[in-house]
Amino acid sequence: MEALQVFFKVQDLTGTFSVADVAVGLTLSFLLSAFIGLLYMKTHRGTSYTQSYVHTLIITCMVVTIIMLIVGSNIARAFTLVGALSIIRFRNAIKETRDVGFIFFAMAIGMATGTKFYMLAVIATVVIGLIILIMTRFNWYAREVTSQILKIQLKNDKDFEKLFDTVFIKYTDESDLISVDSAHMGTLTELVYNVQLKKKASKTEFIAAIKKLNDSQTVNLLTGYNTVDL
Repeated sequence: MEALQVFFKVQDLTGTFSVADVAVGLTLSFLLSAFIGLLYMKTHRGTSYTQSYVHTLIITCMVVTIIMLIVGSNIARAFTLVGALSIIRFRNAIKETRDVGFIFFAMAIGMATGTKFYMLAVIATVVIGLIILIMTRFNWYAREVTSQILKIQLKNDKDFEKLFDTVFIKYTDESDLISVDSAHMGTLTELVYNVQLKKKASKTEFIAAIKKLNDSQTVNLLTGYNTVDL
């Protein structure tokens, strides 16, 4: 081996960290990232949950730990890794801004374990995890859902400009036309409204009144569009 190293002028840098450093760092990063994944699963809301995303959190945390072990305190090595990693492009769109926070959470814990700040990694995971649980449990900063999306389809020969004014005045406090589009190969017109129903208004009666005016064509009222992923 020494002869080969001399011949090829290869320098073995494994001595910059020990086997114990690798074992402790990877084990701790796995345990903490597994906790982060469990926390994400328990606090996730909506319909965009995927198992692969949680797996990615764990893998990211452990890979960052290895990267930090490799970099160590060598500035040249750090710039080399930054240049190598800059060619990576992530093409999957993040469906929730909260998911970005969990990615940085996992990366930060990986950086802490990779630089041997083990106590910091544990404390940060526990404290941030508790904050996430509290925010989710008590629904901090949530706003009452009042606005709803109304989709109406009607025949092209219908003049929709003032067709539903009386219904909107009776059942809504506010109504705004968002878009007008064609549907069913151009045989129908689809209207999209942003509406705010009155507190005592019946959704069933509201939809029935709309259907009387659009000849019983399709009417959709999306009541939770801003709390789930569509």
